Amino acid sequence: MSLLQVVVLALIQGFTEFLPISSSAHLALAPWLLGWKDQGLAFDIALHLGTLLAVIVYFFRDWVQILVQGFGGDFGYDPELRRNRSLLWLLAAGTLPVGVCGFLLKSYIETALRSPYVIGVMLIGVAVIMEISERAGRRHRGIDHVNMIDAAGIGLAQVLALIPGTSRSGITIAAGLFRNLERPAAARFSFLLSAPAIGGAAVKALMDLESAGGLTAEVRSAMLIGIAVSAVSGCLAIGFLVRYLRQRSLRFFVWYRIIFGIMVLALAGFFRHPAE
Repeated sequence: MSLLQVVVLALIQGFTEFLPISSSAHLALAPWLLGWKDQGLAFDIALHLGTLLAVIVYFFRDWVQILVQGFGGDFGYDPELRRNRSLLWLLAAGTLPVGVCGFLLKSYIETALRSPYVIGVMLIGVAVIMEISERAGRRHRGIDHVNMIDAAGIGLAQVLALIPGTSRSGITIAAGLFRNLERPAAARFSFLLSAPAIGGAAVKALMDLESAGGLTAEVRSAMLIGIAVSAVSGCLAIGFLVRYLRQRSLRFFVWYRIIFGIMVLALAGFFRHPAE
């Protein structure tokens, strides 16, 4: 891989993993449109590790407080987290559905569903869901009011993020809005919930890489650059979206997804995707 390809793909992963516009759609289509070869499993691992690092670093204080409180300790100064001392176990419960479905359906998803037609339909379909959630949600509950029903519903919604074109943040924030969470609270819970799922995907990919013969010397530098770039851009994307949702709705991203989805479907009608 060239340095340009490494940086471009890492930037795409870092920004689109956390903005509600689908990292899988952008990562699948960028090499296709730019004429690049598939980046390979090792670089996919680097991108996952970078975005995992981003969500851990950005929410480091939250994670420490959540972990200590989850095991009965008293630590941290965030008042909302202090009022929801079971948040660690709610995040664990919310992670269970995607963990089970990812393990059982990974091969099917990576083959049968990796199509520009699926990506285009999901881009548009989830945009519609996001718009409905904006209209239906009353947005009067903070993260201190998240309960097991919320965690289960948002966790089940996260399963859809296994389908390319969905967007983990888009579908889980929408699910939070349907549960009447405030936009910033829905985004915060979504990002916290993403960490175990991204971490699990990275661990599974590392196991697959080891089974395939391990890491070769020539891709190590590309991986390190990819991790760094995706981590920094991921932190910037998280900070941007959290601030954005304090004052604005998801509608900009709804329209972006619809326009992008139409473009993907139109392009798919003229060009054959390599995965097909």
